[in-house]
Amino acid sequence: MNQNRRPVTTRDNSLVKKIASWCAKNGLSPNFISLLSIVFSAISLLVFYFESQLMYNHAVLMIIAIVGIQGRLLMNLLDGMVAIEHNKKSVVGGLYNEVPDRISDSVIIFGAGLLIMDFPYGIHLTYLAIILSIFTAYIRTLGASLNTPHFFSGPMAKQHRMVLICLGCIVGIWYLPAFYYALIIMNIGLIITCVNRLLKIVIFLKNE
Repeated sequence: MNQNRRPVTTRDNSLVKKIASWCAKNGLSPNFISLLSIVFSAISLLVFYFESQLMYNHAVLMIIAIVGIQGRLLMNLLDGMVAIEHNKKSVVGGLYNEVPDRISDSVIIFGAGLLIMDFPYGIHLTYLAIILSIFTAYIRTLGASLNTPHFFSGPMAKQHRMVLICLGCIVGIWYLPAFYYALIIMNIGLIITCVNRLLKIVIFLKNE
């Protein structure tokens, strides 16, 4: 297994492979697919904004938010598959692989945070989660710059954060404070993730 790639079991799904093949055959570059992840994230942000302006929850809005989040994850998966499995790498592919990810993370977390701005420290929880999510990626790439493997470990890696927000969308249909507790859990998990990745880097370097 390539240690520079996030271990994702969905990558072996036959349908996902067909979609990646279709993208490659129809000229969709990995960089363009990476940018599409921001579009899907923006859809979730808009949905969360509309939801924050209402006095009650709408199941349809929450479902669209989930679709946006899952679309973002799918684009994150496809860009790497098209680049590697279909030999469509570019010299700036590394930038397109990382920067849209950080933007997408921030956009979706901020959107979820719009729903808890009236809760105690809601805005602080939101901004802290954004900062920590970026910091986890920074630690991973910092380790790689020191010639360690890319450590994608959790417990609050990207896919875990997105699953948590999706669960918040489902529960939030009936109980909006679910997002408040989700962001509390996310921040705790992100702190543990940062420490976990740093320890793995230290242990790897000391054993070299």
